[in-house]
Amino acid sequence: MSDTMTEQDNTARAPGWGQRLAALIKRPEIGSVGGAILVFVLFFVLAEPFRSLASFSTVLYQSAALGIPAVAVALLMIGGEFDLSAGVAVTTSSLAASMFAMQVAGNVWVGVGFALILSLAIGALNGYLLIKTGLHSFLVTLSTFLMLQGLNLAVTKLVTGNVATGDISTLSGFDSARAVFSSYFMIFGMSVSIIVFYWLAFVVIATWILLRTRIGNWIFAVGGQGESARAVGVPLNKVKIGLFMGVGFAAWFMGMHLLFDYVTVQSGEGVGNELLYIAQAVVGGCLLTGGYGSAIGAAIGGFIFGMTTQGIIYAGWDPQWFMFFVGVMLLLATVFNAWIRRQATRG
Repeated sequence: MSDTMTEQDNTARAPGWGQRLAALIKRPEIGSVGGAILVFVLFFVLAEPFRSLASFSTVLYQSAALGIPAVAVALLMIGGEFDLSAGVAVTTSSLAASMFAMQVAGNVWVGVGFALILSLAIGALNGYLLIKTGLHSFLVTLSTFLMLQGLNLAVTKLVTGNVATGDISTLSGFDSARAVFSSYFMIFGMSVSIIVFYWLAFVVIATWILLRTRIGNWIFAVGGQGESARAVGVPLNKVKIGLFMGVGFAAWFMGMHLLFDYVTVQSGEGVGNELLYIAQAVVGGCLLTGGYGSAIGAAIGGFIFGMTTQGIIYAGWDPQWFMFFVGVMLLLATVFNAWIRRQATRG
């Protein structure tokens, strides 16, 4: 009798399929999973080159190149803020490393270290200005974006006499730095860039921070109810400055990859990428109002954008269609994510 009652109690306590399905639907990244499947099927059917392993390695590269900064931007958006300077900040880090190594140090690793300090300082400055001025992060980082865009062009021309930096491949430390930031591996007949593995590692680390640490709880808290979080002891200012510095770190890392992959840097690059990072985070489930989202969703958003970028080319379409697809995906994701959020709130 007691055994039967215990089994009945356990059955009553165990979540049913309906509850599990409801919990799954409320996950921030569930919409992006469906979007990724649809985009994959679309180009798999319409673009024959899309089906080859070599093409898939290019898709992964494009996904990682956009996805690494997007992971940091997603964490910042969960914390309730934006960073419109992330795109040009990638170029700023590349230019700083290249010019400092060539003009001052003669060693690329010194340039890499200088660029890291500068990128973290830019992130910290964004956070500091946000807190001290009380302005929206949209306005603060738009100002930073414009300043960096001008500095990238003006300083590069002042130092090098051109709009691009020189070739750093002859400098000391180049080979070891290139191995760290821009090496390639053969896997199943595919040439896979090391940044694909870094991208996956960043997603894992960001997910662990969000779901398994006190800092993750703080990020969700300051994004959802900032002043209430401050009232219960959450260090709101430090969290926000730290999140902006995280974006700076991701911009530095991507900048180092581009520098050692292409050897030279065009000072006008990066403009517009900040919108793609934000769009990936939104497609991946982050709300524009903050307090909701995931790093996994941002990664899936990056994968969608990588498939779209290359899929359009493989299908033989005009590349200008890419931005149209971005707009459609962003609109649909925003509507769907708002619906998911309402369901989660009711639950």
